[in-house]
Amino acid sequence: MTATLVVRRGPVSARIGVRGLVLATATWTAAVAVGMAAITIGEYPLPLATVLDTLAGNGSLITYDIVVTHRLPRSLTGLLVGAAFGVAGCVLQRLARNPLVSPDVIGINAGASAGAVVMIIGFGASAAWVTGGALAGAVIAALTVYAVAWRGGFSGYRLVLVGIGVAAMLGSAATFLLSRAEINAAYAAAVWLVGSLSGRTWPDVVPVAVGLGLLLPVVLALVRRLQVLELGDDLARSLSPRVGRARAVLLACAVGLSALATASAGPVGFVALVAPQIVRRVLAERSPGLVASAGTGALVVVAADLLARTAFAPRELPVGVVTAVVGAPVLIALLVRGNRIGASG
Repeated sequence: MTATLVVRRGPVSARIGVRGLVLATATWTAAVAVGMAAITIGEYPLPLATVLDTLAGNGSLITYDIVVTHRLPRSLTGLLVGAAFGVAGCVLQRLARNPLVSPDVIGINAGASAGAVVMIIGFGASAAWVTGGALAGAVIAALTVYAVAWRGGFSGYRLVLVGIGVAAMLGSAATFLLSRAEINAAYAAAVWLVGSLSGRTWPDVVPVAVGLGLLLPVVLALVRRLQVLELGDDLARSLSPRVGRARAVLLACAVGLSALATASAGPVGFVALVAPQIVRRVLAERSPGLVASAGTGALVVVAADLLARTAFAPRELPVGVVTAVVGAPVLIALLVRGNRIGASG
């Protein structure tokens, strides 16, 4: 039996798995440590003590510019984007009862990317336009996949197949727009489409930070409904009459988180696929592990970004390239495993 802690505050109580709590603490501690290490590394290396002094307000103008203006927003964006993708992937995989379902596989990230490309090419790469376009594109993609895949319930593999088709269609649309765009706008959009934390500033931190602040508490409040939905539509409806509303809210939260993360850093591939699977295998229990998935996603992104910055220095790779190199074999392994055991979603 899994050890749990019961937390009560007034009429509200919650059960927290000890193993999940330990994993969440470990992943977030590691993610923050890697993020802090990344702030010390660059063309102008800084000791950790200097970084901490600067963050405390005791640094020089030069260290303030390096740490607060340039490196801290990049690290924070990586942490928050990874957390948002981790939570979104966990929610979608649990709702569909399929480890292959994630925002980048079923077309949500492709919709966000297409919407953002339209804004970058048509209106410039300001944070407000990109965020609005990404949200609109993600919502359109999610509604399309939902409408086509729904047949009185969800089949995990049908959702994947429909999502792959929608993603391919939206990816082709984005490519067409790039081929018709002015060269500077096309270059900015192309770099963004790979998924990159290079040049992130405080306006890039805001969308995903607001999204996590607003949507993560909603997801955590519905965690019990999420566990009920994992049992299947028929059994879930018999146990809870409002389960359809909970599914819609959880799906909306997952779409919003992945869209805002994509707006901040581009479609950083496979993070939403890999992070929940790592947590699921470590916990080996039915607990969704939302906070642990968020910490794992944050760790994956900041570690991949640090590797992208240092592996081929002074050249720098986009973080999306590194996560794709790691994530693609995981996707293949999941496909092989599903085929071997005859999984059908």
